[in-house]
Amino acid sequence: MKRKGNLYDQMCSIDNILLADSIARRGKSRQSGVINFDKNYDQNIADLYRELVTNTYKTSPYRTRIINEGKERKISILPYRDRVIQHNAMIVLEPIFVSTFTTDTYSCIKGKGIHDASWSLQKALKDVEGTTYCLKMDITKFYPSVDHDILKVLLRKKIKDKEMLHLLDGIIDSAPGLPIGNYLSQYFANFYLTYFDHWIKEQKAVKYYFRYADDIVILHSDKAYLQRALAGITKYLDQRLKLKVKGNWQIFPVKSRGIDFVGYVHYHTHLLMRKSIKKNFARKVAKGINKLSLASYLGWAKHCNSRHLIRKLAPQYEKILKPRDRAA
Repeated sequence: MKRKGNLYDQMCSIDNILLADSIARRGKSRQSGVINFDKNYDQNIADLYRELVTNTYKTSPYRTRIINEGKERKISILPYRDRVIQHNAMIVLEPIFVSTFTTDTYSCIKGKGIHDASWSLQKALKDVEGTTYCLKMDITKFYPSVDHDILKVLLRKKIKDKEMLHLLDGIIDSAPGLPIGNYLSQYFANFYLTYFDHWIKEQKAVKYYFRYADDIVILHSDKAYLQRALAGITKYLDQRLKLKVKGNWQIFPVKSRGIDFVGYVHYHTHLLMRKSIKKNFARKVAKGINKLSLASYLGWAKHCNSRHLIRKLAPQYEKILKPRDRAA
């Protein structure tokens, strides 16, 4: 496996820093961090350039806040200057990370998001006999559980540039685990599991495997096969990555309950919106929320069999559905 060098020098470019700044501020120009950065813009850009060239950049302290979106999560937030640095690193590193990912992982990859994961799962379910049973699982406290030493070893499988590795090591060690909200965390998390993905696909020869972040779905015709797969996965994650499979794993027949994955419930014959999303949609409609505020829910509806739901909740928006779902 060829390792990549001469990466850090690409970061030490004013053009790259300016490009990273332009990416980091997209949709965030009114945030206080961006506004304050712009008050002394030229000097701040010059400071970032100097710190990179002299290898003196260090990640700033995080501030945290708690959000509750179904479950409580601690979000870690860096000053804007640090976000520019991380976007700069990703301009260089993204092709390297993406080259390691299998076709069966969908989180944090351009052109491979939630709907792509759902579409791929729907395509697999056309093989009704081969997808009789589903193993659905995720990882206990995945982001906080990522082991820094293991992550650094994995990075060194792909990167040999010592200056780039020094920068990444500093970012990794700036907080326990991988801080949720940190731009690089989502890529580090995906990369942390990429060799596990290859083991699943290449050594275990699992045909129907789908991963979005740490949510994993495996399909097979044989329930006992999935029980054996779970045992092997549990051992691999524990011994090689120091991760634990969450205790709420399930093996079940797809026909009787469907697969709740990436916001939809997938059946062999149809696709429904996840119950919690449907309930939130209904509450918004009941409050008389306008179409702009309902856009995300209408987007969910557009990609599934939602004709009856839309007709019941918001018939004025039925035109957004696909032709086959608008049909009587």
